Amino acid sequence: MATWANLSLQDSASPLMEQLTFFHDHTLLILIMITTLVSYLMASLFFNINIHRYLLEGQTIEIIWTILPAITLIFIALPSLRLLYLLDEVSSPSITLKTIGHQWYWSYEFSDFNQIEFDSYMMPYTEMDNNGFRLLDVDNRAILPMNTQIRVLVTAADVLHSWTVPALGVKVDGTPGRLNQTSFLLSRPGVFFGQCSEICGANHSFMPIVLESVPTATFIDWISSIQA
Repeated sequence: MATWANLSLQDSASPLMEQLTFFHDHTLLILIMITTLVSYLMASLFFNINIHRYLLEGQTIEIIWTILPAITLIFIALPSLRLLYLLDEVSSPSITLKTIGHQWYWSYEFSDFNQIEFDSYMMPYTEMDNNGFRLLDVDNRAILPMNTQIRVLVTAADVLHSWTVPALGVKVDGTPGRLNQTSFLLSRPGVFFGQCSEICGANHSFMPIVLESVPTATFIDWISSIQA
C-alpha cells in the first residue's frame, strides 16, 4: 500500500505489474544516461570554448546525434510494444468479475456463481476499527482467489469512472453503455487498495476499491457462505 513517504512504485502483486516495474526501471536508466550525457555537454560548453568548433557545421556530430536517439527509441519502443500486447491479452479466465461504477461507490457481480451481487461503499471514519485505513477501506471487499486468471468487466451507471488498483497494474475506464475488460492474476495473498482515477463528481475522492486475495479454498468458503 502506498504511503505519503513512498516515492517509488508499490510492490507488485501480479505478473503484469512486475513487467511494468521492470519497464519503468529500464526506461528510467535510459533517461538517467541521457540526462548525464546532456549535462556533461552543457557543462563542457560553459567551461571549454574549444568544443564549439566540433559542434558548428560538423557532419560527424550531426550524424551521431541523429543515430543515437533513434537507437535509444528502439530500446524503449520494443519492450513497450511487447508490454502493451501482454496487458491487452485475455487468456482463458477462470472467474469473471463485473465492476460497475456509481456516484459514488462500486458494485460487484460474480456472474459465475448464481448472480452474487453487492455494493461496496467507503467505510466512514467513525465506524472504522483502530487498524483501518481512512478513506481507503470499504464495508464489502471484493474477495478473489490467488493464482487464478481473473477477467474484470468494467462499466458505469451514470458518468465516467476508472477502476484502478496500482499493485496489480490495472487501470480500466468505466464508461456508461460500454463494457471494457482486463485480466490479471494475483500472485500473492493480501489486501490491495485502489481508487477511482476519473474525476466523476463532488465525491470522486470517496469511492475506494479494495481487493482481498485469498487461497482458493478460502474463496470457495466465502462464496458458499454468501450463497447460503
